[in-house]
Amino acid sequence: MRRLISFSIAVLLILISGYKVSAQQKVNPSVLLKGGHVIDPANSINGKMDILVKEGIIARVAESIATSEAEKVVDVSKYYITPGLIDLHTHVFPPKIGVIARDHSFTSGVTTLVDAGSSGAYTFKEFKEVIDNTPARVLAFLNIVAQGMDNKYENDHTAFKVKAAVETARKYPEIIVGFKTAHYRNTGFDDLHRPWTIADSVLAAGNIANLPIMYDLHPASGSGRYSDRSFRDLVLKQLRPGDIYTHCFAYQFLIVLENGKVNPDAIEAHKRGVYFDVGHGSGAFTFRKAVPAIKQGFLPDAISTDLHQGSANGSALHMPNTMSKFLCMGVSLEDVVRLSTSAPAQ
Repeated sequence: MRRLISFSIAVLLILISGYKVSAQQKVNPSVLLKGGHVIDPANSINGKMDILVKEGIIARVAESIATSEAEKVVDVSKYYITPGLIDLHTHVFPPKIGVIARDHSFTSGVTTLVDAGSSGAYTFKEFKEVIDNTPARVLAFLNIVAQGMDNKYENDHTAFKVKAAVETARKYPEIIVGFKTAHYRNTGFDDLHRPWTIADSVLAAGNIANLPIMYDLHPASGSGRYSDRSFRDLVLKQLRPGDIYTHCFAYQFLIVLENGKVNPDAIEAHKRGVYFDVGHGSGAFTFRKAVPAIKQGFLPDAISTDLHQGSANGSALHMPNTMSKFLCMGVSLEDVVRLSTSAPAQ
């Protein structure tokens, strides 16, 4: 049986374009990866191919490339080869809950990590110093909470800074790919903390900056004169096409109903262009939700780890481990690779 390169520990790691190389690092000018099974959904490739790498960048992929074209030839005929993995939901801002990105990227085949709201407008400058010193590509969803992911502020309506978030996103368009909200209260609503207060703030930022939003927002029962924050309203009214609903297989989210059927509202939201992300984490994924959803044909749009200090040494571990769970649930290898490369890229 072939091994998937990204799934193998201490074996060949493919570094594709986007890998930043410092001037001190010596790069082999030409390497030929010979005879591997390439799965590259973005380019509709699924079969035996040769890959020519020059100066750290893939120069050519073809059924047969002469060995004379490279200074070094590596036999990878026993392996599957994939593009660099994209982990759409991570936390790599260490002062908060994050892990150190360089320790959790290339060793597991990940070449792009997307931070999901660890930083906000007031803390992004500090986070950018981390990004600039990370060899892998790091992108970010900026938290609408200006202080970032900090439970001291996540229920403080005065910390939801729309203008500051938009200005920061516009200043760093090559890094900030959207906005994020999370950990807002589920009970105890009042005039300053309404069911949709944080959601309305992040939506305003998304509309002004024309950027997508990653939502981590629980349905919540209303109280008094405050109505429910329902799953239906969240996915069919609040989320726009192109927005992302993360932790989609968490126990508290209603992707699968008590009768075991996929929620029709989730299906309708998917048709509208809402994306569903795994965001595994240390407690945001359950097989009880994922298995029936997948059996009924409801696949997520991205497999991601929600990597943080708890999940990195726990149930998520890394992208290959998280991906393998979907193989075990019957998702094809090609789809698993697609959901970890070209789909999150989109």
